[in-house]
Amino acid sequence: MSIYLDSAIEAAQAAGGFLRAHFGRPLNVDANEAHDIKLELDRRSQALIEYLLLEKFPDHAIYGEEGMRGDPASEFQWVIDPIDGTVNFFYGVPHFAISIALRQDGKIIAGVIYDPMRDELWAVEENGTPLLNGQPIAVSDRTSLSEAIVSVGVAKSLDSINRGLPLFERLVRSAKKCRMMGSAALDIAYVASGRLDAYVESQISLWDVAAGILLVERAGGKVVLEPHATAADKFSIVASSGKLDLGL
Repeated sequence: MSIYLDSAIEAAQAAGGFLRAHFGRPLNVDANEAHDIKLELDRRSQALIEYLLLEKFPDHAIYGEEGMRGDPASEFQWVIDPIDGTVNFFYGVPHFAISIALRQDGKIIAGVIYDPMRDELWAVEENGTPLLNGQPIAVSDRTSLSEAIVSVGVAKSLDSINRGLPLFERLVRSAKKCRMMGSAALDIAYVASGRLDAYVESQISLWDVAAGILLVERAGGKVVLEPHATAADKFSIVASSGKLDLGL
């Protein structure tokens, strides 16, 4: 395990312990929007991750939901979501995660996703075996959509809702089950683990899925990530086992 992956694991577990200690307790809200919420804990979790990573790698950059830190010209950039599934966290739903990825010259070389409530940690590095709590994982071998479970993510924009709901309606008729679970990081980690067969979202941020992209690809799956046509710094994503015809 490289020093980069080891450091990402350490930071994710530290942030996870911090979030777990505050789960179910009164929370300070920075912004309560129509379909989203920003917590003080988002900022504090990212600050903790930033501190642990920049202490070891002061010449690196950090790009995350809470802004940019470090050297923006660095070839190494950490891509961080300090709480993926903030609304779940706020409402006491124990389904959220910390996502940390490292890019070198734009290429993802390491990734960690940590679910602190279930103490499940996914870790992967370039050319390495993807692991869940130290055990190798692989995507599902199901080939029939009628036997598959698919997660469809819908962001808070009207465009995302208009794209996502018809897709959900179509897939719910043809797949075994469709889900909207509220954490893109866990959705894509579940695809890598074979728990889900596919995850689809029309408008997502890189920090939500960066670590999971490498997980899915190293687990034998396929990820199609494309820049959003109109929303800056947003992407559409289809992450799957690569063995299904989703009809997209």
